[in-house]
Amino acid sequence: MHDIVVIALTSPIIIGVYKERELVETIKSDERSSEVLPELFKGLLDKYEIEHIVYAKGPGSFMAIKVSFIFLRTLSIVKNISLLATDAFYFNNNAPIKAVGKLYFVKNRDAIETETLKDAPIMEFTLPQKLRLEDFSEETAPFYGIGAVG
Repeated sequence: MHDIVVIALTSPIIIGVYKERELVETIKSDERSSEVLPELFKGLLDKYEIEHIVYAKGPGSFMAIKVSFIFLRTLSIVKNISLLATDAFYFNNNAPIKAVGKLYFVKNRDAIETETLKDAPIMEFTLPQKLRLEDFSEETAPFYGIGAVG
C-alpha cells in the first residue's frame, strides 16, 4: 500500500508517493491542476495501490484549491481511499504565502491571518521525507483565507 501527498496550490504542483511512510517518488508539474491531476492520478492508480491521499487544503490559489479538493474528494469516494488534509504551512516551514498584491497569508500559532509585507519572501513547498499520518486531519474542506477579490 502507498500514500500520496498532493501540493497543488501554486506552480509547480508537487506529488509525493510514500511506501511505508517513506518518500519513494516525487512528481512535479507546471501544468494547470485541472489538466494534470487526472492524468497524473491515472498513472499513479495504474502503478500503486493507494491507501491515503493527503493534500494541502490552502491557503493558496482559489482555483487550484477548488480543483484539487473536488478532484481528490471525488477520487477518494469512488476508489474508497482515505482523504486527509492540513494547511499549506505544513509544507513550507511556516513561511508567508502570497495572497494578492502585497498581502500574504501568515500563520500565527493556530490562526491563519493576512498581513501586508513590503518584501516578497521566497517561499517553496517541499514534501516531508517521512510521512506522519497523525499530523493530518479528516477535516478536508478547503481553506481559502479571504473572500474573492474583485
